[in-house]
Amino acid sequence: MRILFAGDASNMHNSLARQLRRMGHEAVVASDGSRWMDTDRDIDLNRRPGVLGAARYAFDIMRALPRMSGFDIVEIASPIFLRLRPQRVARVFDYLKAHNRHIVLSALATDWVYYQACHDGHTFRYSDYMLGDAPSPYVDSAEYVTQHQDNWRQQFMKEHSDHIVAGIDGAVACLYEYYAAYQPVLHDRVSYGGIPIDTDSLSYRPLDKVPDKVRLFIGIQRDRHVIKGTDRLLAAMKRIHDRYPQHTELEVVENLPYNEYTRRMRASHVILDQLYSYTPGTNALIAMAQGLVAVSGGEPEYYELIGETENRPIVNVSPLVEGDIDDKLAWLVEHRDQLPAMARASREFVERHNAAPVVATRYLEHWQRLVGSED
Repeated sequence: MRILFAGDASNMHNSLARQLRRMGHEAVVASDGSRWMDTDRDIDLNRRPGVLGAARYAFDIMRALPRMSGFDIVEIASPIFLRLRPQRVARVFDYLKAHNRHIVLSALATDWVYYQACHDGHTFRYSDYMLGDAPSPYVDSAEYVTQHQDNWRQQFMKEHSDHIVAGIDGAVACLYEYYAAYQPVLHDRVSYGGIPIDTDSLSYRPLDKVPDKVRLFIGIQRDRHVIKGTDRLLAAMKRIHDRYPQHTELEVVENLPYNEYTRRMRASHVILDQLYSYTPGTNALIAMAQGLVAVSGGEPEYYELIGETENRPIVNVSPLVEGDIDDKLAWLVEHRDQLPAMARASREFVERHNAAPVVATRYLEHWQRLVGSED
């Protein structure tokens, strides 16, 4: 098959493309390299600041469009897959739909459908936006304002979302949350794909003895500190270090390129990543593949979706329970003899559920159902 990935996030489309090429398919990535992560792409669509940057970006897109034609599948990274106003994204979307066989949505980021699910009062117990019936800390933060989150409430965003949803042939969700949000909208046209992890390039570092000190690692995205909950996770890390100074070490990194980020985490034992998620994200899975224990999202709904009943290695922390993060971290420090076994279980989990060949096969099965429906 010939597959075009339009847009990327956290290296996900690039990882899929690499694996698909190994499997004999043609895959092209047109993206901005996940911004500061600077991940690989075949067509560079990086938008630089200022008026000149905007003009150059528009020129780069127009020049790239002929190269973005003639594919069996176009997989777009969310309804806003370019850094343009929705009406301009819609024009590019219409071009891609007209000049390719099928167009599919990667449900991998906040969009109008996910935003509505977070606020409907029944899809999730908690989310980036709501903790039960109360707004999350993110809603009251400067991040919420600077990222124009109120736009998701606006009619023009609903109209854009409706246009994209009406035009796509289906969707593949990378997380349980996005699957749960889109399933009532697309029904059997949405499937779960997961996040692809290149386990072959991430060497597993087994723990051959119980560590004297538990090394806790956290990576901060400067513009997504509150929405990810890393503000609360970092504060809990520091409290645990104050409580167990002889048995803990902390490493905090911020906005590192992808390759440097994965290298820096290797010497740690535990990663803290995403407080408001039901599902482990890319950072947690990359760490687990290398033998780190993930403190992240691991809710029963997620395990049920992927059919995992035995190996549930993620240390699930709840934003709804006061002191839960501290209690879970304290347990890890006090039971650090469990870390070697948890590290093995973490690697095994990623190999079974998120290794790039596993996830790529799920995507291929979804796409082949679309292509087969034409025959």
